[in-house]
Amino acid sequence: MSGALTGTPARRGSGAEQPRRSGWTYRVRVWEALMRTWRPYFWSTLGESIAAPLALLLALGVGLGSLVDRRGTEALGGVSYLQFIAPALLCAAALQAAFSESSYAAFDRFKWRRTAFAMTATPVTPAMVLDGTVMFIATRLLLSGTAYYLILLLFGAAGGPWGLLMVPIATLMGVGVATWVLVLSASLDEDAPGYFNLVLRFGVVPATLFSASYFPLDQLPGYLRPLAWISPLWHANELARDAAIGGLPWWQVGLHLVVLTVIVVVGFAVARQRFRRRLEF
Repeated sequence: MSGALTGTPARRGSGAEQPRRSGWTYRVRVWEALMRTWRPYFWSTLGESIAAPLALLLALGVGLGSLVDRRGTEALGGVSYLQFIAPALLCAAALQAAFSESSYAAFDRFKWRRTAFAMTATPVTPAMVLDGTVMFIATRLLLSGTAYYLILLLFGAAGGPWGLLMVPIATLMGVGVATWVLVLSASLDEDAPGYFNLVLRFGVVPATLFSASYFPLDQLPGYLRPLAWISPLWHANELARDAAIGGLPWWQVGLHLVVLTVIVVVGFAVARQRFRRRLEF
């Protein structure tokens, strides 16, 4: 293949017409293979996904929050600054982990180690490779989200019993973002211009800053608010805050859920098509 972005399959041949078995067994095998690959790095990656948000929780929620709370909490809906940013930090951690697992880690299986091609040399289909990959990313996000939720419990910032819903909410958002980054990973032949760095700098970082993570959305200038509206992180932040501290009407909850679900479904469909074109042979 030539060029960075390719629309043609990496390999083609008579094998494309051979029938393949289908079933969840193969999908689980892909998930298991990725979990085994992750096992040596389990504690380091889990610690990394928790350490940065924890540092922010201490520095902003506890440190800066003590100053913010002195001026009143009316702008925050009557809750402390720690309670306000805690759900957003959990969601931001899921966003970072989802990007990490769907960018260079996934690209490695296409470009360098080429294990994705090895999988499809067996009865595993490209769609099964994607399904197993998404299952692995969802598992990764659930584990790290649960660990971070337990930390929020220790700080008294996890809300009531409904606060546990922050974990699946963050996972849903992370999977939605991951499917679209997987589209890029399956489309690249080279990353020489730094496509993933561009996504990080102009996508992930601005989303974290302008998705009402650290301050209410109405504190942003009007012309910047659409940046939040199109951000999956903002929709997740709103849902996570509602799970922890309440305040949203039911129709807004439904709207945020619909947006996140559409992002997942459409991204998954596009990713399946890209995986098929890249891996079929």
